[in-house]
Amino acid sequence: MSLLHVDALRLQHDDRLIQEQVSLEVSPGTIFGVLGGSGCGKSTLLRSLMGLHAPSAGRVLIDGQDYWAASAPQRQALRATMGVLFQSAALWSSMTALENVMLPLTHLKGWPEAQCRELALETLGWVGMAEAAHRLPAELSGGMKKRVGLARAIVAQPRLLFLDEPSAGLDPISSVRLDQLILAVRERTQAAIIIVTHELPSIEGIVDDAIVLDADSKQPIGRGTPRQLRDEVMHPTVQAFMRRQEISTP
Repeated sequence: MSLLHVDALRLQHDDRLIQEQVSLEVSPGTIFGVLGGSGCGKSTLLRSLMGLHAPSAGRVLIDGQDYWAASAPQRQALRATMGVLFQSAALWSSMTALENVMLPLTHLKGWPEAQCRELALETLGWVGMAEAAHRLPAELSGGMKKRVGLARAIVAQPRLLFLDEPSAGLDPISSVRLDQLILAVRERTQAAIIIVTHELPSIEGIVDDAIVLDADSKQPIGRGTPRQLRDEVMHPTVQAFMRRQEISTP
C-alpha cells in the first residue's frame, strides 16, 4: 500500500504553469526519484509534496489523507511525519551540529533537553558525525554538512523523507558515501524516500522507481525503474537524460 499518493497535480507560480498531470505512488521502504533537466519543476514538485507550495489542482494523499484539503492541525500532524534534507543542508550557522539535529525533537516532540540531546548524539553517531557534534557548520566540509542535515532529517523517525539534490556540490567519493548512507537509512527506517536528483550514478545506484518531468511539455514524460527509463522509454528527452546524450534535431 502506498504511503504517498499524488493524483493529477497541477503546479503554478502565479499564472505560469510549472507542471501538470503529475501522478505517482510511493510505498514505505521505496526510494523514488524525481528526475529531469534544469528548470522542469522538480524542486517545486518536492515543495508541494512536503507542504510548502500549494497546487492549483490535484491531490497529495498521505496515508489516504488529502494534505491540501486538511485542516491546519491535520496538516501540522502530517508534517510531523516528514523529514527534509535541503540542497544546501540549510543548517543554522549559529548552532552546533548537535543543536541543529536536536531541533526537530525540541520543536515537534517537546521532549526534555537531555532526552533530545541523547537521541541527537546517537543519530549523529549513526551517520558518522559524532566527533563533530560541537562544531559549527562553518567548520564542516560540504559532505559533513550533508550528513548532519541527513541526521536532522531522520532524528524524529519520519515516515516520509524528502531529499533535494543531496549530492549537489559534492565530490564523487563524498557522493558515493552519501548514497550508501541513504540506502542504510532506507534499511534502518523503512521510510518512503523521495529524492530529487540529476546525478546518474545516484539514480542507477539507489533509486527504485522514478518519474521524469519535462520543461517543454510541462508534464511527466517517463515513469519506471532506472533500467526501464533507459531501455524501454523511447522519448528522446528521457533517452538523452538517462544516457547523457544531446537531443537530436531534424
